[in-house]
Amino acid sequence: MGLRISTNMPSISAQRVLAVQQKRMEHATQALASGSRIVQAADDAAGLAISESLKGQTRGIAQARNNAFNAGSAIQVSEGGLNEINNILIRLRELGIQSASDNIGDKERGFLNEESKQLLQEADRIAKTTRFGDKLLLDGSGGEQEYHVGAFAGPENVIKFSLSTDARASELGIDSISMEDKGSARESLSTVDEALQKIGTMRANFGSIQSRLNATVSNLDIQYENLSAANSRIRDTDVAKESSEIASAQVLQQAAVSVLAQANQFPGVALKLLG
Repeated sequence: MGLRISTNMPSISAQRVLAVQQKRMEHATQALASGSRIVQAADDAAGLAISESLKGQTRGIAQARNNAFNAGSAIQVSEGGLNEINNILIRLRELGIQSASDNIGDKERGFLNEESKQLLQEADRIAKTTRFGDKLLLDGSGGEQEYHVGAFAGPENVIKFSLSTDARASELGIDSISMEDKGSARESLSTVDEALQKIGTMRANFGSIQSRLNATVSNLDIQYENLSAANSRIRDTDVAKESSEIASAQVLQQAAVSVLAQANQFPGVALKLLG
């Protein structure tokens, strides 16, 4: 190739190579700074689309997991209220057995009857006031509850259960219990036993729902872990690779600058011929 002054081809080639290495360095720097391998969509268009889909799915799973936890919390509050009512019934049964015996007199039975009335009022109060947020849980007004525990639409992602549990004293049949005399006290025992059986059925129902929700949360945790790992492989920066890219780009950039400096001297050689 002859010597030319107006068009310095070696300089143009060196500038192109320098620009390429500069772009490599900028991309590697952005990848390390952001933690994302895909700095712009052109880096991996298909990978970006897949990554965004996985990101939406993992975010949905995280919220579904929170929904399942909240449902479990509501069940635990309900079961806790039933547990206290159950304790009250056991105490009422104890009072009934004590009142049915001639070991005590009418005066003492009056004391026992007063305690039983207070306990009945408290059991009824618990049933009427136990709530989660603005939902009453033990007065029979809850109706059917629906909790979305999946990352997508569809009925298969919804858990339904009836919150029609009614633990009020009138529903349990214990509102008329009396310990005033031996006969009433003995009658109260069968009434309390029936109420205990009803409470046990309610608690068993809540326990089965809680067990299902625990399995749901466990499954969501596994999905979240695996989808996050898949998204990481597509999206996250490989620090070792990008660090090597920076080191390589720096060396080649410095070489390109040196070559460019030499290429810029070529027109001067032609000028010497003119001199």
